[in-house]
Parts: sequence; C-alpha cells; structure tokens
Amino acid sequence: MHAKQLICLLLSITFLFTINIYAETDSSKSLQELPAKSYFLMEMSTGQVLKENNADEKMPPASITKIMTMLLLMERIDVGEISIDDMVNTSEHANSMGGTQIWLEIGEQMSVADLLKAIAVNSANDAAVAIAEYIAGTEDQFAELMNQRAEELGMKNTHFCNASGLDADGHLSTARDIAIMSKELLKHPTITKYTSIYMDSLRGGKTELVNTNKMVRFYEGCNGLKTGTTDDAGSCLSCTVVRDGMTLIAVSMGSANSKDRFNTCRSLLDYGFSSWSLVTPEIEDIEKHSINIINGQKDTAQVETDSDNCAMLLPKGSASKIEKKIEMEESIEAPVEKGRCVGKISYMLNDEEISSQNLIVTEDVPNINFSFTLLSIIKNFFCGIKIE
Repeated sequence: MHAKQLICLLLSITFLFTINIYAETDSSKSLQELPAKSYFLMEMSTGQVLKENNADEKMPPASITKIMTMLLLMERIDVGEISIDDMVNTSEHANSMGGTQIWLEIGEQMSVADLLKAIAVNSANDAAVAIAEYIAGTEDQFAELMNQRAEELGMKNTHFCNASGLDADGHLSTARDIAIMSKELLKHPTITKYTSIYMDSLRGGKTELVNTNKMVRFYEGCNGLKTGTTDDAGSCLSCTVVRDGMTLIAVSMGSANSKDRFNTCRSLLDYGFSSWSLVTPEIEDIEKHSINIINGQKDTAQVETDSDNCAMLLPKGSASKIEKKIEMEESIEAPVEKGRCVGKISYMLNDEEISSQNLIVTEDVPNINFSFTLLSIIKNFFCGIKIE
C-alpha cells in the first residue's frame, strides 16, 4: 500500500471514529455529570462565566500549555518584533523533544509561519521549543516569560516549566486560567487562521498535518484552540467557537480519553449557545444630546456614551424585556473638562441593572473670564453697527 493510500485510510478511520464520538454524545446530559475532572465555560467579550466545576484545581495542562507559547509569539509578531517570514534554526535541544513532533533535524531551518502551523495544528513539541528559543534564547528563559505573562493576566494558579506542556514537576494550571489565556490569544485574530486548519502540510507536502482538535472539523463555528494529552494530565481541551457574533471558550481538563474531552466541551458549548445570546443595544439620538453649562464660554456641551459597545450576555428570549434608564445632570458649572461623566444609561432586566454606560462631555468648556467677556462685548458691538 502506498503512503498516500495509507494516510487516506487512517483519515477515513479518524473520520468514522469522530462521528461515533459525537453520535454518542448526549447533549441533554446534566452538566454535573460531564467526564472531566474540571471544566469552565466563558463568553469572551463580556468575560461572563456560564458554567464551571473545580475550575481552580491545579492540574497538569499538557499541550494546552502551547496557548501561552503561541500568545507570546503573536504578541511579538503583532508589534513587529518578529516576522512570520523569519527563519528559525533548530537546536539540539529542540530536536530532542519527545511526544508529538514534526521531526526537526539539528540545524534545519523553518519559517516562523510553518513552526506556528506545526504548533497550532499538530501540537508539535519540537516546533514549540524552537519558537521558545528563538524568542528568549533558551527554553528556561522562555518559561520565565510565560510565568511573567501569566501573572500579568491574573492567572493565579498557573506555573509553567516548559514551552511544550510535557509533564514536569510543578508544571500546573487550571481550567479558569486556561480560559483566561485563551481569551487573550483570541485578541490576535491571525491566530485562528492557524488553529482552524484541519489538514495541511509542511516541507512542500512531505510532512502531513492533521489537527488534533477534531472539533474544528465537526463542530459548527469552531476555530480552535488547543488539545493536550499526557500521562499525568489525561486528555484536555480548550475549544473556542464563534456563532451569531458570540464567542464561547470551553475548557475541559483531566478526562480519561480523547472522546471524553470532546464530549465535555461539546456539551458545554451546546448549553451555552442554546441558553444565552449576546445583545448590543442601539444608541439612540436621545443619548447623543447636550448638557447646559453655567458660567461657561459656551452655553451647552455635547454629550455621548463612553463606549460604542455595550454588549450584554442574556438568557435566550429575554432581549425584548430590556428596559433603558437614563440619568443625567440638568446643568453643570464651568470649567468643564472633556470626558467628564455627567450621567449614565442603565440597562435593566426584571428591575435589576445588568449593564451600564457612562455619559461624558465631548469637549472642554472654559469658564467665563475678563478676556472672554471683553472680546464678547467688542464682537457684539461691531456686529450691531449698521453700515450705510
């Protein structure tokens, strides 16, 4: 049997196996019975937590670790510090990685773009270490950067020892922390061009890549993000899905097998999309009006909301019940600085405030002084003279 025929056969078997996984998923199953030691479901734009279980229990994260590796890389790409066209040289250390890999040879050069693809799609440990060394010099120094970034993001229960996620003493994270770094990675839109790939290749087609995250192929709207499997961690997954303008992040940790991690995230996502919707109220003209200024060089100043986006995550079917309440001062004393808050718009559901926007002044208004008064008198005088 030729190599290509063998690959096709294996992919066909994977396809049938994956369909079987989802056929056995009971979406009506209680979320408390999900086959994972911990899980977490969050909506990205609001950060609202929809479901969680043991979300702060420290556990080995396996290759979900690579979300942080990709985040540090994307941050440097987006500021121009690194180019996706840069060529990276493979060290002996990168070559020595076990587990999933693309078999980088010592001294082999590969572009940042191809290494990123290998990390995102194939979860290649050697590619992750090559990128780590390219950014920080050594993998240990890169791990220090990972921990520094984790602290900045508020990942309180995470400590990284390496860039790949291979089991190591003290290499731990939690479902909540993984969701936090997943959310941060998604702020770099280019990443999903890689994490959403199902099949691709490297080295001119010589190295086949098939995404370890089968949800990318079989769950509508899935665009990432990362799987992980080791002896200590079990099977893990951070899954991101976009539907109807809403992005959900589902994290599953410590499942017994790959089937269980996919079923856990699928159940969480099914619940999220069937139970919640993202609603953005329209800003009406009444919210873009003026406020009276006392003793100012202008009688009024323009007022607007402090943000264009006031997205709210609501239970399905409740959007029509939202009520809007506007509170604003009738007048304010000069001087007035641009950005001064003079009121707010509250969005109410069942008499409870679920979101709000501040109303702010859009311009500076100095108070009346001698020079302004004198100029006004002169202006009014000359404007009142009739020329015959």
